[in-house]
Amino acid sequence: MPQDEDRRESDGPPTPTQVPYVSPLENLAEFTPKAAVAGIFFGILFGAANAYLGLRVGLTISTSIPVAVLTAAAFKVLSSAGHRSTILEANLSQTIGSASSSIASGVIFTLPALFLWDLAPGLLQMVILAMCGGLLGVLFMIPLRRFLIQREHGKLPYPEGTACAEVLRASQEGGRRGHNVFWGLGIGALFKGLAGWVQLFPRELHFSLPFLKKSQLGLDFSAALLGVGYILGPRIAIIMVSGGLLSWVVLIPAISFWGEGRSQPLYPEALLPIAEMPPDDIWSRYVRYIGAGAVATGGLITLIRSIPTMIESFRLGLGELRGRARDSVLEALRTDQDLPLRGVLLALLGVGVVMSVLPFVFGGTTPFGLRVVAALMVVVSAFFFVTVSSRIVGLVGVTSNPTSGMTIVTLLAVSSIFLLMDWTGDAAKMTVLTVGCVVAVAASIAGDTSQDLKTGFLLGATPRRQQLGELVGVLSSATFVCLAVLVLDRTYGFGSQELPAPQATLMKLVVEGVLENSLPWVLVGIGVAIALTAEMLRIPSLPFAVGVYLPVTTMASVCVGGLIRFFLERGAPSSGEGQQRADRGILLGSGMVGGEGLIGVGIAAAAFVQGAAPSGLGYSWAGSAAPLIGLLVFSLLTGALVFGSLGKLGARGTGR
Repeated sequence: MPQDEDRRESDGPPTPTQVPYVSPLENLAEFTPKAAVAGIFFGILFGAANAYLGLRVGLTISTSIPVAVLTAAAFKVLSSAGHRSTILEANLSQTIGSASSSIASGVIFTLPALFLWDLAPGLLQMVILAMCGGLLGVLFMIPLRRFLIQREHGKLPYPEGTACAEVLRASQEGGRRGHNVFWGLGIGALFKGLAGWVQLFPRELHFSLPFLKKSQLGLDFSAALLGVGYILGPRIAIIMVSGGLLSWVVLIPAISFWGEGRSQPLYPEALLPIAEMPPDDIWSRYVRYIGAGAVATGGLITLIRSIPTMIESFRLGLGELRGRARDSVLEALRTDQDLPLRGVLLALLGVGVVMSVLPFVFGGTTPFGLRVVAALMVVVSAFFFVTVSSRIVGLVGVTSNPTSGMTIVTLLAVSSIFLLMDWTGDAAKMTVLTVGCVVAVAASIAGDTSQDLKTGFLLGATPRRQQLGELVGVLSSATFVCLAVLVLDRTYGFGSQELPAPQATLMKLVVEGVLENSLPWVLVGIGVAIALTAEMLRIPSLPFAVGVYLPVTTMASVCVGGLIRFFLERGAPSSGEGQQRADRGILLGSGMVGGEGLIGVGIAAAAFVQGAAPSGLGYSWAGSAAPLIGLLVFSLLTGALVFGSLGKLGARGTGR
């Protein structure tokens, strides 16, 4: 066991005097070519997969733990071949690899809106935006590390960072914790290959309720969604599917009943009256705006609740920055050495200059003066939300980081300023979205960086080497994430059934609502009321609103994953076994997300090269039984998740 056990209190988190796994007096190999290459490879792998997942369902998963497991497994294989690796090398690789998920989150939440406006950015512009956001997020975290990670140790648990430390420790002590990730990768890839490439069965199952006009339920046959549901857990999964049921079993039938006798289209629809619209059209033309109002309100409520934390974090962040500016002497201990603050400040200045000087960053037609204003807004907003994000994830984890709410606030502020300046054309839209992209990436990467620094603090890593690793992760993954986004758009198209890009669509509606005053405010107001009602009923408004906003088929698959976890944990003979089942299932689910995402990107890449999507065998041979075949294969998939959680998937004995 780690040497710091005697420093733990009997109940509660470790004390601030905890001794790291590796002594500060030891100098183990850490930032090596092997660690860097492995981290870059896993970052590209999961970055592309997360981009696909986010464009499909509007959320991404934290990849820190899967990357830590894969890194530990890969280094164990290398060690058995005579190439010994240290735990600090594995941690550095995980640090580099996990940065890609945050890059993907910021990019897919915002930039697809430009494609929906037919203002598609080029690859170079996208990469520069992603890099600027990533660099700001990492650089602003450097002066905050000593306070948030070191001094607040015992108060801010940083759950993913602590879990990664435990995974890497376990890899040094033996065990087989990593095999479920590999099984998940294979299962997810196989399932997506059969559904998306071979097209052996339909992607979804739909059915109507006979007693409710135009109501619709269904199930999305997706390994990724099933894995996401297991990762989120039963409570959030049930809340999300409840929002979906509200849309498809209550709102759509209600709108259909209300519009049954009306012969004219109702705004924002301009062609068909409601009576002639199928359920999907009612959802896209009316319910989606209700969902957008609910999601925006839920994100803002989450942000408002964080205001005390924001103010305190911002105050402490400024104080720490001033204190570090006065302190030019590096600490003697290896585990307390950050990158020099002078270099950090110069790098921040360089990022601001790049955004101001290069005309294509915010859009080629943006005047220089407005580029300077936009760059200043980016830097100020990024510092504010970095301090907020890094503290919030320390309390509740990366998955609860309200990045979308922070992005919405940024878009509202910038759009309002441009509206006052009477600048509302396409160039203004592009500038607003690109500003939001940089801030979203910065806030997202700050949460990831703080978790990684927590892992390093527990293991005894060198902070400055981890900070360099984060910078390498940002710079290496940005190109591949953006390239994956471009390939996915050219293959499927954003706004399509395969890739609806829900978060980016929401950001598009926010900007249009301010600059064009084009939102159907009655529908948006209904969404606001739904979110407020959920809060009054003590239901978390943001996941409920996401359920309202997304198709019910998506939410149903997520719910199945959450329910599997609920029944497995509840049926465990002890709380310890229940936690082990949860851990095994989370690793398997993470692998399933990665496997499906990678094959999804692979299909898009093949279609990009060939000029057409692969037609596959098709499922016409099955006739009316095709949906049942899809349901059968999906049932086998759920069985694999159950067996993997129980430790019986491809393992002998305990399967641990």
